[in-house]
Amino acid sequence: MTENLSLSLLNTYKSSLNSYDEVIDHNGQVKPHWKTLFDTLESIGIEGLEQRNEEIISKLKENGVTYNVYNADNGSTRAWKLDPIPFLIHEKEWQQIEKGIKQRAQLLDLILKDIYGPQRLIKESIIPPELVFDNSGFLLPCFDIKQKLPNQLLIYACDMARGPDGKMWLLDNRTQSPSGSGYALENRTVMAKVFPELNKNIYRNRLSPYFNHLQQTVSTLGNLSNENPNVVFLTPGPGNETYFEHVYLSSYLGYTLVQGSDLLVRDGFVWLKSIDGLERVDVIIRRVDDEWCDPLELKQDSLLGIPGLLHVMRLGNVSVVNPPGASVVENYGLMAFMQNICKFLLDEPLIMNSVATWWCGQAKELEFVLNNLHRLIIKKANRKQGFKSRYGRLLSKSELEELRLMILQNPKDFVAQEEVSLSTTPSFIDGKIVPRFAAIRAFLVSDGTDYKVMQGGLTRSSPIKDKFVISNQLGGLSKDTWIVTDAPSEYYERVVVRKNTTNLHNQSLTSRNAENLFWVGRMFERTMSLTSFLKIVLDRLNENVNDKGQKRQEYLVVLLKSLTHLTITYPGFANEEDDSLLENPEPELFSLIADTRKAGSVAYNIVSLLRTANQVSEKWNADTRRILNLIEDNLQSFRDSHSIIQLSHGLDRLYTRLFAFHGNIFETLPRDNGFYLLEAGKTIERILSLISVLRSAFSFKNNDEVETVIMEAVLENHHLLAQYRHIYKSHWSLVAVLNMVLLETNLPFTLSYLLDSLSSYLEKLPKGIEPNRLNIAQRNVLEASTLVKLFDAESMLNVDKDTQYRPELDKTLEQVYDLISKVTGNLTSLYFNHSVIQHSLLETIEKRDSDEI
Repeated sequence: MTENLSLSLLNTYKSSLNSYDEVIDHNGQVKPHWKTLFDTLESIGIEGLEQRNEEIISKLKENGVTYNVYNADNGSTRAWKLDPIPFLIHEKEWQQIEKGIKQRAQLLDLILKDIYGPQRLIKESIIPPELVFDNSGFLLPCFDIKQKLPNQLLIYACDMARGPDGKMWLLDNRTQSPSGSGYALENRTVMAKVFPELNKNIYRNRLSPYFNHLQQTVSTLGNLSNENPNVVFLTPGPGNETYFEHVYLSSYLGYTLVQGSDLLVRDGFVWLKSIDGLERVDVIIRRVDDEWCDPLELKQDSLLGIPGLLHVMRLGNVSVVNPPGASVVENYGLMAFMQNICKFLLDEPLIMNSVATWWCGQAKELEFVLNNLHRLIIKKANRKQGFKSRYGRLLSKSELEELRLMILQNPKDFVAQEEVSLSTTPSFIDGKIVPRFAAIRAFLVSDGTDYKVMQGGLTRSSPIKDKFVISNQLGGLSKDTWIVTDAPSEYYERVVVRKNTTNLHNQSLTSRNAENLFWVGRMFERTMSLTSFLKIVLDRLNENVNDKGQKRQEYLVVLLKSLTHLTITYPGFANEEDDSLLENPEPELFSLIADTRKAGSVAYNIVSLLRTANQVSEKWNADTRRILNLIEDNLQSFRDSHSIIQLSHGLDRLYTRLFAFHGNIFETLPRDNGFYLLEAGKTIERILSLISVLRSAFSFKNNDEVETVIMEAVLENHHLLAQYRHIYKSHWSLVAVLNMVLLETNLPFTLSYLLDSLSSYLEKLPKGIEPNRLNIAQRNVLEASTLVKLFDAESMLNVDKDTQYRPELDKTLEQVYDLISKVTGNLTSLYFNHSVIQHSLLETIEKRDSDEI
């Protein structure tokens, strides 16, 4: 029965093959593990597969899985693409592949150590000197830097595809800062949730042992007295194409995610600038390209590295994974000499074939390449030179001649590779299972002397028929990669018992992250306060439609002007010379909600909140990220809205999601300095918005009817209306309202409560060199709190008869506002002064990442 079950999909797929395929073995038979997969897919059906594909898209979006694309037309962020059909390799075949890529890792490690050491390969004429000294990856300042373990190349990745002989061929090496392992892990996690049927029917090896090996290797890199080294994960920042992976892996591995500005060199060591002070760093796992790592000795205009890093490495006081200069062995030209290098260094032949490569710096090879341009692939030897591969068969005669002249101008800059026919694999595209070219990236980590291979990898397939376009920069699809077995396999993790457990590191809060968390709190509350007030204004407008050109009721005028003061979008409704907006407020209200270019609008605030939250995305759990995605959806809904009614409904959804965002982080964030700074930022913004509304509403006296409606709106805006009615029933008194809004200490939106909360958060932050004294921020809050608690509502409501101005009320509130406004500057000088101005990454980092996936 099983035989008949899979006939439909499998036969349809086989009929579409026009080259050798992963599903078919060398005898033309369907491989058993692929047969089992097709059986399961048949039971699910195409409609079910389409549904699972939609679930995958939704799950990846919820998890915030992205791949940033430089110079993309629709923005830099692209959703990660995961094919619902995995890539399968049987364990027996994988064991042979492992031997080949482990040998390649050992070989590249030896080459790396030789290039930055004795240089025997050059002296013995095994490789031409131009491949080293003209190589952009060769960094002279890195010469003779040796790290703790015998292997210098601790992490290695390689791209492979099945060649014409039916075996895996090595296509490319990744040694600088290999990316993709985090995406492979995320792919596995999503597939396990969406496709439980596959888990039951096919046995596959786990990915987690690779990451355990990585942690064990990193733990050996600290100094002798520290069995728990302080490890940081160095990222270029949110503008980098694989930033999601940097956040994901740093969180998964338990390492602090940092940018170059978070680190400094002092006294021969690298230090992390945290809110608690400087912390010594033992190990840096870097995702910053080689030449950007140290502006003191390498690329001078780099804003991404750590000045003096190489000096600390020479002293042996920090380990870097992988060390700067490792990209020298990524040079395509070396592939032409790899067989001879292997015999020279290992005294054995290469186990895994590479694509045939010719370096044009040699006369004989140059002649061959020029005579065969029409059937070769031409690349620059140095990958970082921004040269896109040229496929000779796709070029016209004039283009071939142009390429020929380019090569002749500087032959040593070019290599040619044979264009071989690679295998295809099943992919789900446009509702059909079709064959597409694919390549797998394998990951290895050294234990110091040997390499451990991930039991899986990151497979990428081309979305385009008969074209080998697998790069995610160009829209390639990813696949979960399974090393399948005939029976369940057990993995027993090696447990390392530490002798010294007194030097455990907490997750450090960098000064940059401290500042970003503070502003997450402020931007959240700014968006929340404006959304709440806009909802009230829109409700009042809907209740009082203006008929026949009559003027707006006075309380609506007060509320609209308050809206302008709250958003600081002058002149707006506060324009004394032109009150036309008051007669027709919809265009201004539309702009205050949906215009992302209008500073102070809801949409503008959402963009600011999302950008700031992205800076500290490693702090958020999956639920928080999902809520942030929903808030981002709100932004899109505002852009698509064409009426105030639609915007009003969007504000209702946004308000609920903002509450969910804060509720989630309030319940899940640890009570540490980051939490207290976030809450301090939120509280400061809430105080400022409360005072802004109070001043706008009550600094000038209105008639009793108008003030009654305004009092009701103010209480509703600050979640105090039900409490007021419970106490005072239907009696409206401005004295009572102000006493409640300003002086109640048990209601979360009153000024006294907020000032007490802010004082409590500041008290929990590090005290510095004078722990028993109030710092400047605490003194400003104490002064503001004293002013409020001495507040006498009756005397504060004295009115200037000529102007109806309440000077004492307005000036007291202004004093409190100014004092709390200063607290942000106080906190900057106390805790954020380690941070630097965040420069645009696109101005400093290469447009084309050297480790694209």
